Amino acid sequence: MSLTVPPDLLHAAETGPVDEEAFVACVRDSLPYAWETVSRVVADLETSDADFADNVVPPPTEAERGQLLRALASDAIRAGLERHFGVRLAFQNCHRVAAFRLAAVGSETHRRFTSSRGQLLNQSPTLRNC
Repeated sequence: MSLTVPPDLLHAAETGPVDEEAFVACVRDSLPYAWETVSRVVADLETSDADFADNVVPPPTEAERGQLLRALASDAIRAGLERHFGVRLAFQNCHRVAAFRLAAVGSETHRRFTSSRGQLLNQSPTLRNC
């Protein structure tokens, strides 16, 4: 799954630094399901006092699953989303993305979510192809 890069943004990348807002807009427009999912999780976090909020609903199709995987597997995309939303993202499987408050990064809750144990406990037979 590739980003759909507008010609002017590609030209900017070829000649020098890229505007952060333009990059984030490219991600938003290219990966709408991933953008919607991360936006929703961040909105859930903002309306609570919890250290994190997460998505537990699997993507409806493989295309949407691919968008989420693409967004969170790319260091640049993931970091751009984190800067844009002011959170730290964590990802356990094909759909369980979490947004942590920056103050919670490194906390027991964050360490548990991102641990090997947390990963294993989040698996199930229905997620094997995830």
